Amino acid sequence: MTPMTPADPATPTTPADPTTPADPTDPLIPTRLVVHALVREDGTVDGAELYEVAGALGMTDQQVRLCVKRLVAEGRFTLEGRGRRSLLRLAGAAGPGLPAMPEVDFVRHAYRQDRGLEPWDGVWRLFAFAVPESARTARDALRDTLTGLGAAPLQGGLYVTPNAIAPYVRGAADSLGVSSALTCLTSRDLDAGGTTDPAALAARLWPLPRIAARYAAVSRLAEAVLPAPGEPAGPAERARPGTETESPASRAIALAAAFSEAMLPDPLLPPELLPRPWPATAARARAAAAWEHLRATAPGNGPRLFRLYAEAVR
Repeated sequence: MTPMTPADPATPTTPADPTTPADPTDPLIPTRLVVHALVREDGTVDGAELYEVAGALGMTDQQVRLCVKRLVAEGRFTLEGRGRRSLLRLAGAAGPGLPAMPEVDFVRHAYRQDRGLEPWDGVWRLFAFAVPESARTARDALRDTLTGLGAAPLQGGLYVTPNAIAPYVRGAADSLGVSSALTCLTSRDLDAGGTTDPAALAARLWPLPRIAARYAAVSRLAEAVLPAPGEPAGPAERARPGTETESPASRAIALAAAFSEAMLPDPLLPPELLPRPWPATAARARAAAAWEHLRATAPGNGPRLFRLYAEAVR
């Protein structure tokens, strides 16, 4: 696995340029996510499609114009034409400032867990650090790395996770110049405030109900993308009830946003530590079917988003 975008699992993330969702369980969709999700296989974004999809997601033309202006100013895209007659062409590589999306390797790891291919070895990984106030920026960055990798705080400067993330933590500490302040250790016995049962510890240390609730939006949006039982699957399929005004692209982007909102704060705990049934498992299965359906029914030069997610979960 490779590190995720840092996100504290106990604190919901709020993307830039959000729209206001109609339902409190809906994800906040950054305008940048819409732009990047609509990049086609040839590296372009059609202006007409961009404004149409953004409008279907409740965004104003002004939001789109400002977002495009910033992306061009950052050197990520070049712009030909104006407004709905414009063509954006991908120019820059991925890097800081792009919308938060789960790393492909983490998506693969989640699906391997769902299939029982990543059993827990019963080992807790603990990380302790004491970085002075004079290096506060590095201290905060190391903490963000740990929480972004799914570790939970036990007490000040001490974090724990059942996952083998030590190489990534050491690499981050080394790049931040604080490797001498980091201690890594493992244990098969963990007692946190008198709690020793592994599943009970997981329920105490990670906000599992909040994480599970985010996957409800994933399931709902994935089901809206998939054809109803008995209906033909194809480019000409009818819209599902309640989605007649939404384009396939807008539903795909809403699904991508919900998937990211659920995956980014998910510590991806081993199944042995999770409640049964765990809602994320069913939600990811529905999402996988939805991505495969979108990939199969998209035009030849459709958004790369369909292919990237379909390949990651296959």
